[in-house]
Amino acid sequence: METALLSTATPRDRDAAVLRAVAVLTAGEPVALPTETVYGLAADALRPAAAVKIFEAKERPFFDPLIVHLPSRGWLDELADIPSESRAVVAVLTERFWPGPLTLVLPRRAVVPDIVTAGLETVAVRMSAHPVFREVIARFGRPLAAPSANRFGRISPTTAAHVRAELAGRIPLILDGGPALHGVESTIIAVEGGRLRMLRAGPIAADELAAAGGCLFAPASAAAAPPEAPGQLASHYAPGTPLHLIDDATVLTPGSGVRAGLLGWKRVANHSYGRFAHAEWLSERQDLREAAAGLFAKMRRLDDAGLDVILAEKLPESGLGIAIMDRLRKAAHPK
Repeated sequence: METALLSTATPRDRDAAVLRAVAVLTAGEPVALPTETVYGLAADALRPAAAVKIFEAKERPFFDPLIVHLPSRGWLDELADIPSESRAVVAVLTERFWPGPLTLVLPRRAVVPDIVTAGLETVAVRMSAHPVFREVIARFGRPLAAPSANRFGRISPTTAAHVRAELAGRIPLILDGGPALHGVESTIIAVEGGRLRMLRAGPIAADELAAAGGCLFAPASAAAAPPEAPGQLASHYAPGTPLHLIDDATVLTPGSGVRAGLLGWKRVANHSYGRFAHAEWLSERQDLREAAAGLFAKMRRLDDAGLDVILAEKLPESGLGIAIMDRLRKAAHPK
């Protein structure tokens, strides 16, 4: 299969690319689209034959549910059977954070195919804020299932080039909408009886959600079996090169003859990092948003550098640092 990559850089390019994407989606095929978090592999969420092509292209196990992206808030009640005790908090959260990087897990309606929910009685839903994604889904007029546009378990893509490296020859079309803004996948929250439970950390932190919803939060659960939502498996977001977490690169010396790479956080002035064959810094300013935005791209560069091992410095686990450390722990977990 030949994979086309279309620019959206100019209004004319964007209009042509959007029309092509809608045509491909209408034909039941998947399309890689930019979102504000990472690039997603989208297909018609209400057609099982279309959704199965996402799993095939990604080599994704069928027990791992997909996130369904909505064209508008009006679709929420079409797909989710929201209990009366949860309606108030859902209304607050969607008003405050949609469109944006927040996914809600709610009781499903029968219209959602089993393959999309992995047979669960819940459905994960969100609305993307990326203008290209929003234009495609608005013209398509139906919900899109769209997990990250990479082979299963691999590093998530934050540029169209990353998608092409992962899925060229597997899908017909990629739309290039520039680098992803957030760089990590959406925050996922289960809404249960009016209370919220964190299933996956992301760009929207728990304290922001608590301030908006005024609800109680349980800690993020350990990897579920089967998963309740995407991104819950113990090993995920992983490079091909073994990755290990470390506390401080300044006190670590790689073994003789070992080509070690560094994914650094605490850069120390005047310290020599020359013993590392390749080093990437998440943020020279130690800015968590900058670190998140560049996380997967820098992991990919390290993975492509011909290393024996990647050593990643731990980040402070507050705010967005919780989401970054969640990705790094999963990347470091044995496959």
